[in-house]
Amino acid sequence: MDEIGNIIIEPQYVEAEDFYNGFSRVRFMDKLVPLDEHGRLLIRQFYNHIGLFEEHLAKVQLVNKWGFIDERGRMAIPVQFNDAGYFSEGLAPVANGVFGYIDKEGKYVIEPQFDGAGEFNNGLAPVRSGEVFGYIDKKGAFVVPPLFDNCLPFQDNVAVVVRQGKWGLIDRKGKMLLNPEFDFFEEYSNGAFFEDMTVAIKDEKYGFVNSKGEVAIEPQFDFAGDFSGALALIEMAGQFGYTDKKGKLVIPPQFDDAGVFSEGFAQVKKDGLWGFIDAKGNTRTKPLFKEVLPFRNGLAWVNFKGQWAYINEHGDVVWKEK
Repeated sequence: MDEIGNIIIEPQYVEAEDFYNGFSRVRFMDKLVPLDEHGRLLIRQFYNHIGLFEEHLAKVQLVNKWGFIDERGRMAIPVQFNDAGYFSEGLAPVANGVFGYIDKEGKYVIEPQFDGAGEFNNGLAPVRSGEVFGYIDKKGAFVVPPLFDNCLPFQDNVAVVVRQGKWGLIDRKGKMLLNPEFDFFEEYSNGAFFEDMTVAIKDEKYGFVNSKGEVAIEPQFDFAGDFSGALALIEMAGQFGYTDKKGKLVIPPQFDDAGVFSEGFAQVKKDGLWGFIDAKGNTRTKPLFKEVLPFRNGLAWVNFKGQWAYINEHGDVVWKEK
């Protein structure tokens, strides 16, 4: 549907994802298949797996090998690799035993030599050599020597590095901005910055670090979410509220559950039902819903008495389940 509730692509799939870079993925014949904004399926061949489009190419797996297709479904880089990552800054990590980097024609720009490799950001990429990680440039030369137990792609001018289960921050020259001291968790967005701030966990308490490597808010909360609209979700003693970037509780903990701000609104739960508040803590939509999702493109998905619907910022129903 569009933003005013007109159905653009009729309901017909048992599973559908959000659009990303011009494509959704829908389940068709028990396979995920790209779908464009006109509702056209991108089918030339079924694959075991098809990834998201990055820089107009998507990685695909056929049997046990990986290749890349273009936005018309044509094979851009033949299936030939045992492993493959996404394109970033014109290069993608691929492996047949060890990792190197190819361009969009499938030619090696950095010869295979690494035991692990990530995507480029601002000209640097994390790689693993043996059991240690560092960062290389687009010539394949180490700019930051492999000295870490793990490291993540750069975010602008800073990157997360890990030693002995703790993460810290370095700059593009390898200078340590923040010594590793915060808990690193697998399958968690360690050190992901939003509005120049990232959640930091220490001794089961949550605080925030800025991109200069400064501890902006000492770990003190039972839980914390990402910043959005200069406010971040926090939990204290089982109640949820919101803090600003200086640690001031702008909206004191008072909700049974809550979400991060999105498009100026946050979903909050009181007495078993969800509603929405604005950045000043004012109720914009009364707690009426069994379930909700954040606002996106001006609409929020809600469940009212077992029926799914989309509402706008005024609480008006734009579309509802028949």
